This record gives sequence, C-alpha cells and structure tokens, in this order.
Amino acid sequence: MDQITSFTVDRTKLVPGLYYSRRDGDVVTFDLRFKRPNTGDLLTNSEMHSTEHLIATLLHHSEDKEAVLYFGPMGCQTGFYFLFDNRLLSLEGAIELLKEVFSAAAAYEGEIPGKSAAECGNYINLDINACKPVCKFYAELIRDWTVEKLSYD
Repeated sequence: MDQITSFTVDRTKLVPGLYYSRRDGDVVTFDLRFKRPNTGDLLTNSEMHSTEHLIATLLHHSEDKEAVLYFGPMGCQTGFYFLFDNRLLSLEGAIELLKEVFSAAAAYEGEIPGKSAAECGNYINLDINACKPVCKFYAELIRDWTVEKLSYD
C-alpha cells in the first residue's frame, strides 16, 4: 500500500503551524499542527476536545460557512484537520478565516458550544478554560502566516 500523505510528516520534527496537506478535487485539507504552549507537549484530551467544539462552531457560523466542510482532531492528537471547498474559499481566504476564528476563540466568553449529554457523548471533558490558552497560542502562532508558509520544511 502507498503511504498516507500525513504519515510522511516526521513527528520527531513536528513544528506547530498551519500546513497544506492535500487537495482532492475542490476539497483542500489543511493540517493545523499543535503542541502545548510553553512545554512542547501534546494537547490533553480536554484541550483537544474543547478546541474542536469551539473552533468548529465558530467556523460553521462564519461568513465563509458555506466553504467549511470539516474541522476536527487528528487521531494522533498532534493537531486538527480543516477541510474546505476551494471553489468558495481560496488558500489565502482560508488562512485569514483561521486567523479570525482562533483570535475570536481566544477571547470567547461563555460555555463551550455543545456541552450537554444530548449534544456530545463526552461533554464532561469540555472546558472553556482548557481551550482558550490553546486558541490564543495558535492565533499568535499563525498571526503572520501566508500561503508561502503552508509547506512543511
């Protein structure tokens, strides 16, 4: 079998950032690579889950919501995937959207969206205080990101 593209990223050299992963027709996948702010560790389950709920909600309520196809965690917990329709949102536009959404998440007030038994099978580990520092870290990390920075070194 051919190796999956995301498995070609050397995790021992993982650098937090925003990367172009692949294109399938009109669908573009970005890899949002994370490590814990200040320590370099991977995010905890609560940080991952809470960030997923908040960012996905903000993306699906943005002006570009029609282009948003998916935002969710990687199985290896080193980051998130963001899939969008490139007919409706350019690479530049996607970068700007992520900058806006992560900045908004860092300043978000209120409960995590979807924090109930009816809305989420693991709602008890959702914590706004777990994800806000993560979102602030990532917003600052990608503040000056450009299309030219989308490729792995």
